Amino acid sequence: MRTAQIPGYWFDQSGEAGNAKEGQSETVGQFVRYLTRNSVALALAHQHGPFGYLCSKQETTVSALSDRRRQDPILTRHRCSLLFATALLLQVLSTGQVFAQSADSPPNSQSSYDQLQDPEAIKPIPVLQISAAIQTVFDAGETHIHPLLTPVLLVPFGERWLFEARGTFESDLAQQPGVSGFHGVVQKEEEYAQLDFIASPYITVTVGRFLTPFGIFNERLYPVWIRNLASDPRILPIGIGPSNASTGAMIRGGFKANEHFNVNYALYYSTLSTVSAMDSSRFAGGRAGIFIPQARLEIGGSYQHLLQDDHSNLFGFHMAWQPPKLPLDLRAETARSSVGSGYWVESAYRLTQVPFAQNQFRHTQVVARMQQFFTGPVPANSVLPVNTNMFEFGVNYYFMDGLRAMSSYGRQFAPQGNGNVWTLALTYRLVTPLGRGEVQ
Repeated sequence: MRTAQIPGYWFDQSGEAGNAKEGQSETVGQFVRYLTRNSVALALAHQHGPFGYLCSKQETTVSALSDRRRQDPILTRHRCSLLFATALLLQVLSTGQVFAQSADSPPNSQSSYDQLQDPEAIKPIPVLQISAAIQTVFDAGETHIHPLLTPVLLVPFGERWLFEARGTFESDLAQQPGVSGFHGVVQKEEEYAQLDFIASPYITVTVGRFLTPFGIFNERLYPVWIRNLASDPRILPIGIGPSNASTGAMIRGGFKANEHFNVNYALYYSTLSTVSAMDSSRFAGGRAGIFIPQARLEIGGSYQHLLQDDHSNLFGFHMAWQPPKLPLDLRAETARSSVGSGYWVESAYRLTQVPFAQNQFRHTQVVARMQQFFTGPVPANSVLPVNTNMFEFGVNYYFMDGLRAMSSYGRQFAPQGNGNVWTLALTYRLVTPLGRGEVQ
């Protein structure tokens, strides 16, 4: 069972949608391009880490990368400056010196500052992220415990090459008849292992095993420390393959169409693989989206054609919106295929605007999700066998950087009977550089 994603992703809401402000965003765009992709990009871009503050100061999106996640609502410029200074101080205290000081330039000098603003002077280093979670699910009178560990490794080569990989170790522990305690088997999976070549600010070429870019949940919201609710949407298996990943090649990127909106795209091909823990289906497809920075709104669609089995077509639509004046994330997806169809709509509100008890409420988030799934003419083990409706409500609390408690209640309606699902979880995420940065 795949279980596990902190609210919002304003920094990269547009994916490869390009720069919201040309020039101002180029430095951070290249800086993050060298250091981050996929799950670790979340850690650096989200307002839960020192580099997240650095990225949030730019009020922009990164071009020529995979669809990313955005962080909490944009801060004011004065507050960003304070957070930026605090982030660098925390980074130095927690992980050591980030950039080696030049012997000719004393700390905090204008020349050092100018060097940091020059992306060509920054030497990229490997980055390791580790996320972990422990979840307890009470479903129809049965108790399941799900421990999960997910390491992510990013290794840059020069200025244009990046290797990235993510693995998962998880288990479904349950009580067995006649045996005391909880028992289960550890499942291991290589979720992706890919080599990226940044051909230009608008094109990135990927080969290897990569997350299938059908819809937005699989790429942007799947990791346990990002998602707002512990459960997967019922339509998630549609379009992403048997193990959520593809084996083949992909071209993706983004560009600024005009001053009002940006465009992001992804085209991919996957071949058939039957290797254990690295299986994939044979298909080809694409996804395209339009991001409107001023409204902080993205809409897009996905298409896929199976090159095996029934050779059917799959269609999807996604939407993500974060109102400029509210700490609210609103997301929705719909998918249609021969094995089934459905939709989900999710809202997440951070209680930062509550006028009382702000020290407590600013760490609290309330979430709600409504979804429906309808079976298709072709049966498949990856999806539910019956039509299902489900509503979920959750409350999350953020203790500190990377540490969060989750709780949720869901009611599922199905022909074989209705049932309640209660979930408690604790998630943790750590990002650390594997080396010493340098300013050349």
